[in-house]
This record gives sequence, structure tokens and C-alpha cells, in this order.
Amino acid sequence: MKVFRFYAPGDVRTEDAPEPTTGAGEVKIRVRACSMCGTDVKISTSGHQRIRPPRVMGHEIAGEIVEVGEGVTGWAPGDRVQVIAAIPCGDCEFCTSGLMTICPNQVSMGYDFEGGFAPFMIVPPAVLKVDGLNRIPDGVSFAEASVAEPFACAINAQELVDVHDGDTVVVVGAGPIGCLHVRLARARGAETVYLVELSRERLDLAAEVVKPDAAICAAEVDPVAAVLELTGGKGVSVVITAAASGAAQEQALQMLAPRGRFSLFGGLPKDKPTITLDSNVVHYKELMLMGANGSSPDHNKQALAMIADGRVPVADLITHRLPLDRVAEGIDIVRSGAGIKVTIEP
Repeated sequence: MKVFRFYAPGDVRTEDAPEPTTGAGEVKIRVRACSMCGTDVKISTSGHQRIRPPRVMGHEIAGEIVEVGEGVTGWAPGDRVQVIAAIPCGDCEFCTSGLMTICPNQVSMGYDFEGGFAPFMIVPPAVLKVDGLNRIPDGVSFAEASVAEPFACAINAQELVDVHDGDTVVVVGAGPIGCLHVRLARARGAETVYLVELSRERLDLAAEVVKPDAAICAAEVDPVAAVLELTGGKGVSVVITAAASGAAQEQALQMLAPRGRFSLFGGLPKDKPTITLDSNVVHYKELMLMGANGSSPDHNKQALAMIADGRVPVADLITHRLPLDRVAEGIDIVRSGAGIKVTIEP
């Protein structure tokens, strides 16, 4: 079979590989959809400390079970499934306290295990141990189910900052995760949602689909001034920075009303991970700053349920569906921002 593998920064290849066999405690799936995100761009360009090459990439995975290994119960060939990407250990003090997103022993599909840019892959026992293989609800396509993984990350972030009825929310970053944040904020009851993006082309593409209450191009206007004008000088209750930008994080603080909540969703580049923060603004306004790291198995289940019942549609976010031999092209599309969500269908 053909697979898409990482060998080294800048060295990614589509090549032949043997079809995997199923061992005890494992499940083999036919991959039907594996979406991609900015992390795939980062890996292909810069690698990752946990990846030991060669490694099949791809971590937003949905497919169909074709074989069940010895000792696995509750699953059968033909079952439609979505696979979690971040795999907690299930045993540490954080996992047993319900804090699986900050498990220090976390491993990942496409990093520590072979990923989904392949026709067939093995779901390892580590996934099954933490109930991380999820049934795809009726009426949800494989492509939609593959978007559940990034959507789950958005759910984690918005739970942490408690987006709720009546909130005014700013989402910074109009990529696929920013679009998911806009829709999720509305589903959680936000009264008003603004979308901020540096690229006019990317902003227009996203705004046409997710319809924010205002779309603000940060390359054309001062986004802080624009948000303050929209709110009569008050500021907003929540800002979510779905962009790897220190400048965006610094601006986010200035957009917040007193008692505002700030989700630092997008991580910063390793070579520039710090921002300048006016601590007195946080102090006197009683602001809350909250990180967000991935998702738990339960967040993935919530994502599938919200896709299934229509609270958060995702099908129209998938702008490109490509075969396996065009993964490299898909990565270039993600890098350029020419689409919203790119899905590989092996």
C-alpha cells in the first residue's frame, strides 16, 4: 500500500509500505478520511521531538474496522469509527482526576504510532485502554467525523473559559479551528461573535461560511480599536486566539472587558514563546488567562454528538478532498491558507 511518511524536516514522501497486520489488543481500520491541520505543516517543515522517523503522518482519523485482534471486545468488522489523536495514559494522578488533557505521559497518533495518511492503520491498545475509539453516529460522514478531533480541542478550550449565554466573543484566526470556535461559541449561547484575521483573503473565505457578527481584517484596521468600537468601548467577555501569534495574544488582552476571559488556544513558535503582558491590566480588570492543550477522549465524543445533531455543522468547512497521493499538495494548501479544511480520503 501507499503511505505518506515523515523522514526529516523538509523530507516527507509518498512511498510503498506493507499492509499492517493486527496483533493482540489491536484493531485494524480501513482509513476513509484523515483531515490535516497546521500541525502537519509544522511536522513536515520542522519535525517534532517525539517523532522517530520514518513515521506515517496524519492524526485526524476516521475509518471502518476491518479486523479485530485477540482480546478486543465490543468491536467488529464494519463498525465506523473515529480515533482520538492525543492518547492519555489513563493511570497517572491527572488522568484519574479527570484531567486527561494534561497527562504527562500522553502519546499521539502520527507521532508515537503510525498515523492515518495510509489506506490501512492499526489502532493501538493505548487508544482502546482510554476508550478513545469512538463510534461514528448515523448520518455523520467519515470526512465529518475526521474533523471531530480538532473540534474536540475547541470544546476543551471553551469549557475551560466557560463560554456561555450572553457572552460577546472574539475569535482571532480564521483557519479551520477559528471557524469551529465561531460555531461552537454560538452553540454554547454566545450572543455576539466577532472574527479577526490578518489575511483579507482568508477572512473573507471563512466569514462567508461561518457568518460572524463582524469580520475584522487586522491588516487593514487596528483590531483592538475595531472591537472596542463595536462594543461601545466596553470590550468583550471572551477572546480566543486561534492563531500562533504573540502579537494577537497581546492585542487580545486589550480587547477584554473587566472580568473578561482569555483562551490562549494557539501555541507560539518555540523560538519566540513569550509576549509582553501588562500585569496591571490583568490585576485591575480581574482578567482570567487560560491555556488549552488538546482534548480528552470525552471531548471527542462530545464533538461527534454535536456534529450529529447539527449544533455545529462541519461539512461545509471541508473545502478540499484529496486522494492519498496528493497529501503533499494538501499540506501546501494548509500552509497557504487557500482553503479552510483539507481532508485526505485514501
